[in-house]
Amino acid sequence: MRILVIGSGGREHALVRALGHDDVHAAPGNPGIAARAETHPEVGPVPAQILALARKLSPDLVVIGPEAPLVAGAAGALREAGISCFGPDAAAARIEGSKSFAKQVMAEAGIPTAASFTCTTPGQADQALAAFGPPYVVKDDALAAGKGVLVTEDLEAARAHARACRTVVIEEFLDGPEVSLFAVTDGVTAVPLLAAQDFKRAGDGDQGPNTGGMGAYAPLPWAPPDLAGQTMAEVIQPAVDAMRRRGTPYQGLLYAGLALTRAGIRVVEFNARFGDPETQVVLDRLSTPLAPLLAAAAAGDLAGAAPVEWRPGAAVVVVIAAAGYPADPVKGDEITGAERAGEDHAYLLHAGTARNAKGALVSAGGRVLNAVGSGPDVAAARARAYELAATVSLRGGWYRRDIAARQE
Repeated sequence: MRILVIGSGGREHALVRALGHDDVHAAPGNPGIAARAETHPEVGPVPAQILALARKLSPDLVVIGPEAPLVAGAAGALREAGISCFGPDAAAARIEGSKSFAKQVMAEAGIPTAASFTCTTPGQADQALAAFGPPYVVKDDALAAGKGVLVTEDLEAARAHARACRTVVIEEFLDGPEVSLFAVTDGVTAVPLLAAQDFKRAGDGDQGPNTGGMGAYAPLPWAPPDLAGQTMAEVIQPAVDAMRRRGTPYQGLLYAGLALTRAGIRVVEFNARFGDPETQVVLDRLSTPLAPLLAAAAAGDLAGAAPVEWRPGAAVVVVIAAAGYPADPVKGDEITGAERAGEDHAYLLHAGTARNAKGALVSAGGRVLNAVGSGPDVAAARARAYELAATVSLRGGWYRRDIAARQE
């Protein structure tokens, strides 16, 4: 089976690793992915280039990792050309591309979420902020690489963030821990994956600015035992059904970001693709072959797929970031200690790396490497992830020291 994976980050490295097939291609890929797949660094994550490469390679399946090419219509272009693709088309990917659209779908489907206002003028934003009060939750309606959300007690900071957005969604603050639950769907049937928790703030103790994610762990020993079933019944399946009724069936990975509030589950956001860095720990625990599962969803035959099974134990990922991340990450610094192949219970995934003119491995993004550890429980997995992270040397490189230390 020939598979083409689109993307260049840690999520895509995890996907390539989990697919495990001999004939895997990645575009553009990264140096870590290149050890497992044939990479095509000349191909950018834009629909026309993806389609041209797919026509050249004739893959049995294309798996699109990042949200930008999905929102831009890459999946639909591939399917129109007769190429099997795992990922929603542009109309369905609006569930991530526009937070106000996602709120409309949730309202239509009766999905529990925070009360909100969609604002297009400063006056509307000021009224919404006054209506909800602190803590203020201000979300850029459009894609913002995981950094478009501001949660703050500072009214002026909230107003400034709202004014920097063309359209902004302002909503009530949700109490309770947040978790991520992914579901694979073919537009009718949906299958849950393992729930995970990520850490979005830059600093220890959940301080500092939002990032794309500084670490994650799975499973969640403290979560309600019926979390997956309840989420499928109250969130995922109603969303899938609503999208089908709209004439925009959703095929691919539907990511539900959830707040477990005192009043019950509430949806914080939907994403149209595998989350990063949660995918790194979820796929580490997956024992069911990934390729047939994604292919069944792409073919509309998920009901006939084998049941999803999980490896015992836990996994933790620690993100190693470049100096200056998330505001202005430094690029081009040499990395040492990342060449070791790693073992099943501790390995590195490349997230923002490249080769310089001399062939040395260098930083090429804000989130540079992912140290993944696994073990019989979260504590053991965490210890292995941090032990591995400590072996990497990057000038100014840093990581949070409290990933999965406190579980709730």
